[in-house]
Amino acid sequence: MMTARQETAWQGELRHNEPMTKHTSWRVGGTADNYYRPVDLDDLCLFLAALPDNEPLTWVGLGSNLLVRDGGIRGTVISTSGMLNNIFLQKENTLYVEAGVSCAKVARFAAKQNLTGVEFLAGIPGTMGGALAMNAGAFGGETWDHVAQVTTISHAGNCTSRQPDEYQIAYRSVVGPKNEWFVSAALSLEQGDVQVGQAKIKKLLSQRGATQPTSKPSCGSVFRNPPNDHAARLIEVSGLKGTCIGGACVSEKHANFIINTGDATAADIESLIKKVADTVKQQHGIELLREAHIIGDAK
Repeated sequence: MMTARQETAWQGELRHNEPMTKHTSWRVGGTADNYYRPVDLDDLCLFLAALPDNEPLTWVGLGSNLLVRDGGIRGTVISTSGMLNNIFLQKENTLYVEAGVSCAKVARFAAKQNLTGVEFLAGIPGTMGGALAMNAGAFGGETWDHVAQVTTISHAGNCTSRQPDEYQIAYRSVVGPKNEWFVSAALSLEQGDVQVGQAKIKKLLSQRGATQPTSKPSCGSVFRNPPNDHAARLIEVSGLKGTCIGGACVSEKHANFIINTGDATAADIESLIKKVADTVKQQHGIELLREAHIIGDAK
């Protein structure tokens, strides 16, 4: 059980044995030992400073792109979604965005400011923190193409401003200083037209709705696209569309989505992920790398 070093002035909400089914887009997972929702960034700094140095930390935004195993998460989960939610025009062509702001909101806000470049974020069902952590992308755009600066926070609650050249950025991969987490970013954009931007967002969302099973619990794309190919194509030609384990099924609409049909467990989903990867490797000699993160303990 988490014990604070001392009584502090933190003001957020701390829950114990919190079901992660409430906080993941797959709607599965065990309980978190501790679950904290900070009031703001200052409050988060106070809370982290009060934790023991060895307290395990897990950061969760909208819980998309995340599979929490049925045994749950030890230590403390920090929830940023809807909490670290400031977004504003920092200076001309530059947006300040905190980690808990949804990607869709960033796309809409930028368009209203007559700024262009991040319309693709409208198609990503996560928060800015997650987008920064994995260089999220869609429809040909990638998050770090527009990052001018980031602010991170350490386990001890100390914030640091960092530049993009301090990170190794690749397709769905961001490697930087250890034991730091993103709390905000400055996004450098270009002047555009609000009506053009909003029309582009509408088109992207329409395309997403037409090609992806957005009405079913999923994590978005399960696997990264291999070089010069698409994971969905490889899964489909392997005859895996509609394949199920328990309540987890490969979507008939988009083969790179695994959906929870209603009663899936995390173990069902993880087993199906392995089956898909093994089958593609057997049939095509291509190793699919997961885009989805699997965390927590097995039951």
